[in-house]
Amino acid sequence: MKGSQPGGSLRKPKWDMATLQKFEKNFYKEHPNVLNRSPMEVQQFHAEHQITINGKGAPTPIFTFEEGCFPDYVMAQIRRNSWKAPTPIQSQAWPIALQGKNLVGVAQTGSGKTLGFILPAIVHVNHQPYLERGDGPIVLVLTPTRELAQQILEVSNEFGRTSQLKSACVYGGAPKGPQLRDLERGAEICIATPGRLIDFLEAGKTTLRRTTYLVLDEADRMLDMGFEPQIRKILEQIRPDRQTLMWSATWPKEVRRLAEEFLNDYIQVNTGAMQLTANHSILQIIDVCMEHEKEEKLVKLLNEIMQEKQNKTIIFVETKRKADDITRRMKRDGWPVLSIHGDKSQQERDWALNDFRNGRNPILVATDVASRGLDVDDIKFVINFDYPNCSEDYVHRIGRTGRAGNTGTAYTFFTPNNAKQAPDLCNVLKEAKQVISPKLQQLEESSRGMRGGRQRWGGRGGGIGGRFDRSSGNGRFNDRSGGGSKFSGSNGGGFKSQSNFSNGSSGGFKSNGFSNGHGGQTNGNAGGFKSNWSQGGVTAASLSSIPPPSRF
Repeated sequence: MKGSQPGGSLRKPKWDMATLQKFEKNFYKEHPNVLNRSPMEVQQFHAEHQITINGKGAPTPIFTFEEGCFPDYVMAQIRRNSWKAPTPIQSQAWPIALQGKNLVGVAQTGSGKTLGFILPAIVHVNHQPYLERGDGPIVLVLTPTRELAQQILEVSNEFGRTSQLKSACVYGGAPKGPQLRDLERGAEICIATPGRLIDFLEAGKTTLRRTTYLVLDEADRMLDMGFEPQIRKILEQIRPDRQTLMWSATWPKEVRRLAEEFLNDYIQVNTGAMQLTANHSILQIIDVCMEHEKEEKLVKLLNEIMQEKQNKTIIFVETKRKADDITRRMKRDGWPVLSIHGDKSQQERDWALNDFRNGRNPILVATDVASRGLDVDDIKFVINFDYPNCSEDYVHRIGRTGRAGNTGTAYTFFTPNNAKQAPDLCNVLKEAKQVISPKLQQLEESSRGMRGGRQRWGGRGGGIGGRFDRSSGNGRFNDRSGGGSKFSGSNGGGFKSQSNFSNGSSGGFKSNGFSNGHGGQTNGNAGGFKSNWSQGGVTAASLSSIPPPSRF
């Protein structure tokens, strides 16, 4: 009903702990190596990986898969995957989860969080009584987006099939029938977005009375998307003595409040600094420019990226309309590009992601729907065509590259309209030991100075005008490079464009064509999105000569 609250027809069960069937949740057997590990070794491991722990009774971390004492049906798949060692968050989180304790894990994207909760979930299920007809799932994983839900499903299926476990994926934007059938056939593991799960619960199509292992994945993102009312309703339907694991990339006060309310006596594990941080394997390049320059700069950048052997690239834009517009013009001119956003059908999104993963279309234009949970390990470049509304989303966007131990490069077009984000961005860059360009520093200082006043960009009093001059300190901007760009990178001077591109059409991109094994050349159209491969701002040589960002 229009205007009704999510889950408004759901009644909170009256849980009688005396009559509820008991369940086992502690399956951890400490390996002799772990048992004999000295406090000094543990301290060194925590310091090396910036792991901090809050809470009582945290077990000693494991350093190898064998030390986790996982059952054979789990170890068999790990050996097939030829993984060498757990990630830092897995090393500390697995013993906690296998002990049946509540856990809050705060770690950056690409750190192995999904496996951090799926493997203990599979062990948990295999120690519970078999499902009977009409029982709901034993494990419930709540996640903000359908893309993330589908990726978790892949991991769950991969490790669950060795012990004949079934998983169901429940999300909006797709037919309900197949999802319901998966649940009715007895899925022990349910991965769901909150809205669709609420629909099924209200319709009486499933129940959570058997659920004893709950995961809130990307909790910060779910709260950002306004799912808190649905989450509260869903949690009311689950027995209070469940085991709960909450995973988040950031630790804002809203997530902290949710954890305090719904997790009793939990252990919190943080990897990395507690302030907003980016992956140190990513080279971050910020180009301070004017809004009208961005399209021209994007073309130059893509020209050079497409000459690289590894060139898989995501371009983030602010709106769905812009994503469609840029994609349409690029495709018309032969670029191998697809787009993804919230208005696309599930079939369209799946098709775009599959083509992007296998490299048939190495460029993906996306809104923030893909900034989290897009699990493609070989993305080498991220371009922030539009800077996001908050710096947390910036960190998640660039986290699509530099995954699974790889390195990556993130380019960001930053305009005076984004100036209020400059202090946060500079903090992220400083923490990751990246070079900050003078123009960005100037915006940061001006933003800090304007926070107490009411000036606007372009105003006459006190603030900065709409024009900046990089050659002087008078607050004027005059790009004398003839449309070229300077990307401020780790080499101090950064990428320097020598070319002078002319935009020969209204709102368009002109050039002599594109050819990269993805289609023939086409002539420049009015309103097109084209560039000249022989004229580049960033050279392939300069890309390869950039030193990697410093680590610690």
